Amino acid sequence: MITINNFVKVKTLAEAYQLNQKRTNVVIGGFMWLKMGNRKIQNAIDLSGLGLNKIEETDDEFRIGSMCTLRDLELHEGLNNECQGALKEAVYHIVGVQFRNGATVGGSIYGRYGFSDVLTCLMVLDCYVELFKGGIISLKEFAKKKYDNDILVRILIKKDSRKVSYQSQRNAKMDFPLIAVAVAKKKNNIFVAVGARPMKAKLIQKSGCLSEQNPSQEEIAEFADWAKGQFSYGSNMRASKEYREYLAYVYIKRGVKEVLKDDH
Repeated sequence: MITINNFVKVKTLAEAYQLNQKRTNVVIGGFMWLKMGNRKIQNAIDLSGLGLNKIEETDDEFRIGSMCTLRDLELHEGLNNECQGALKEAVYHIVGVQFRNGATVGGSIYGRYGFSDVLTCLMVLDCYVELFKGGIISLKEFAKKKYDNDILVRILIKKDSRKVSYQSQRNAKMDFPLIAVAVAKKKNNIFVAVGARPMKAKLIQKSGCLSEQNPSQEEIAEFADWAKGQFSYGSNMRASKEYREYLAYVYIKRGVKEVLKDDH
């Protein structure tokens, strides 16, 4: 059960950062996953008054405030055009519309959950996080960082016209994924992220791994086999290590075919 002593709607990011330095204080975001835990919170820090619930589009990037919801990602036409519907596919299977209307992008990314569809999909984009004290760093670098008391302000996605595919496997609709796979292609670079292994998403990149003109099915299968071997896998109540590794191979191969199909 969660017990909250005080609820603080902060007026500035500096105020939020200062409060968040105490271990007993917590940024609550959408309060969707956090409420399922068991802890006592002295001050629940609410960022909803800071205007961070907007998705802004410029000529070069999308700027996604940390208080935007997963439903905002799902419905944003510009974002989904940029990544060919991959983000919509990534969030569509997360519980239900009511949940996605509450769960925030900031909470999903800051938590770096092993089961995160959103983290896995964003990994293969040219994506960065903006931290109040830590500045702007790549999502790949952020995912490796130890948890600290900084404030996640925005997610930044650069527009670079890469082709993107996202796929996942679940035992039941709206369940946590058994495996989550995102693939992207930019020129002759292939990006692959695999999450729900059941560990958090990890990104690999390889250049010149496929023929530029009509790579054969054998080449694609060989790359998928190599790529799935770059990740570690584990077993839990949802799936075995071996099954996850096999699914990763299948979905990496499918993802590569999907990002290649419009090039030929």
